[in-house]
Amino acid sequence: MASLWNKIRIRWASFVNSLSFPLKTALIALCGVVVGLLALFMYLLRMHTYIIGDDPAACINCHIMSPYYATWSHSSHGRDATCNDCHVPNGNLLAHYGFKGLDGMKHVAYFVTHSEHQAIQAETMSDEVIMDNCIRCHKQLNQEFVKTGRIDYMEAKRGEGHACWDCHRNVPHGGKNSLSATPNAEYVEPIPSSPVPAWLQKALGHDPVR
Repeated sequence: MASLWNKIRIRWASFVNSLSFPLKTALIALCGVVVGLLALFMYLLRMHTYIIGDDPAACINCHIMSPYYATWSHSSHGRDATCNDCHVPNGNLLAHYGFKGLDGMKHVAYFVTHSEHQAIQAETMSDEVIMDNCIRCHKQLNQEFVKTGRIDYMEAKRGEGHACWDCHRNVPHGGKNSLSATPNAEYVEPIPSSPVPAWLQKALGHDPVR
């Protein structure tokens, strides 16, 4: 491994030394432009609000999430739990932010390509995280009183028990909702204003959105 790294370093040094000063300057400028455009793209997607933050309102950056925000905000969970308390692993920081980043980018891909369903369903990976968090938050209830917490998600998938939502189907989102099944959900909370400059929206042929 050390010898491979040395070969790579030598070849890289040879490549850099073979470049003229103007070419080096142009490559550095090009890298700066690429990094800047990437940072702008991430800002326009509001990635800083939902990667680092913990505010449930960040989820309605995508309008398709409005019904889920509306139903959550009127449920008992709305008083004590955020989206990340249920939908992201909370065992350690690495798992928390790793899952959050991967799942968030998957959601962005669905939204940008318009491939999301009207009534969103959690996928298998998310199902396991959600059930683990149910058990984590309701530990005393489901391990001391009714003793259901000893059944994990994979056991439920194998038919060796029930998942939490087999009984608590309407918690906390009131069943499977969509924009049409939850009228006016977009107006429960003000939708965040667009960060795209008005001149750029006009250049793209869109009416400026404030």
